[in-house]
Amino acid sequence: MTIARKSHARRKLKAANSTGGGIETPSRPAPALAKAGVRPAKSRGQNFLTSGAVADRIVAAAELSESDPVVEIGPGLGILTEKIAARPLRSLTLVELDPRLAVRLREHFADSSGANVHIINADFLAIDFAALVTDSPVKVIGNLPFNVAAAILRRLSDNARMISRMVLMFQREVAARIRAIPGDEAYGALSVFNALYWKIDLHFGVAAGSFHPRPKIDAEVLAFTPRATSSFTAENERDVLETVRASFSAPRKTIRNALSHALGIDSQRIARALERAAIDPGTRAEKLGVPNFLRLAHALRVELSGRIVTRDA
Repeated sequence: MTIARKSHARRKLKAANSTGGGIETPSRPAPALAKAGVRPAKSRGQNFLTSGAVADRIVAAAELSESDPVVEIGPGLGILTEKIAARPLRSLTLVELDPRLAVRLREHFADSSGANVHIINADFLAIDFAALVTDSPVKVIGNLPFNVAAAILRRLSDNARMISRMVLMFQREVAARIRAIPGDEAYGALSVFNALYWKIDLHFGVAAGSFHPRPKIDAEVLAFTPRATSSFTAENERDVLETVRASFSAPRKTIRNALSHALGIDSQRIARALERAAIDPGTRAEKLGVPNFLRLAHALRVELSGRIVTRDA
């Protein structure tokens, strides 16, 4: 192409963009969002990934194979969806909250030959995950809405037995809390809840400039695999979770005082349970790991002779 023709092509592209007829691709979100009638809403945590390189890295981390059913949460404009659907898969189910984006996805994949893609227009937190998954275990991928990412992780953890691998994006601070270990500044109840169900075998940062609109802070991608064996029985799960919640209810207090306040029982009974669990009553919850909380849940159940219930449950 001559220099004159290149210059003319650039002028045509600039003119098209200025009239709203720009390239409607996930890496250039403004024209696509405008055509769909969508204005990114902070209340919905809508920050659309625009980096193809990051999308490639996320999909690679999922380690997809042709036998995998895949669920993508919050596909948005489909920058991840395109790359997932290009792989040989058993099926791909998309769960999109925004009805206008769901329509756009349906239109796009209606003519996709050989792609077994299903679009569900719903709030992921309001659907029955077991009913959603017809084949298990599934792999889950998602650039999660930042405002409800922790709640989505909680819902996925409730269904960990149906999942073989997850690759999810979070705000950097939330990701740091999820993958923190005892002694880390970010370590807390969310860290323990995650460690009860998952192992994190990969994580990498994503710059704020990789999104539209640009968030105030960077993001981080985490890859999860479920623990091979559960640390507790189904009937004891609630007690373990309530123990963790109560232990972190007052981070500045010793674990004896935090538990006594959260459970509303005499500190002497708490002290006996801690002794039975071989935990120093003067320590703080952020110093304890999963095995400590499992022993503590059992000890509290024995001491209370029944279910563990926090005051605000």
